Amino acid sequence: DGVNLGSRVTILDIEENEEEVYEIVGSQEANPLKGRISDDSPIGQALFGHTAGDTIELETEMGVLKFKVIEVANN
Repeated sequence: DGVNLGSRVTILDIEENEEEVYEIVGSQEANPLKGRISDDSPIGQALFGHTAGDTIELETEMGVLKFKVIEVANN
């Protein structure tokens, strides 16, 4: 299954070689400091629908960020 609302997603920041874990939640529940990001956020939108193994490029003001989806856990 792909990333959707309620998914817990492990990604690898390719440039930094660091893993990060996010839970995709609605905007009212978002708390980035606790790893809960909104499905409306740029990263949340970029991850939506992707599955483990996918590589994602996200264009930001600071340049292009590249992530690899390591694991998707859906509730």
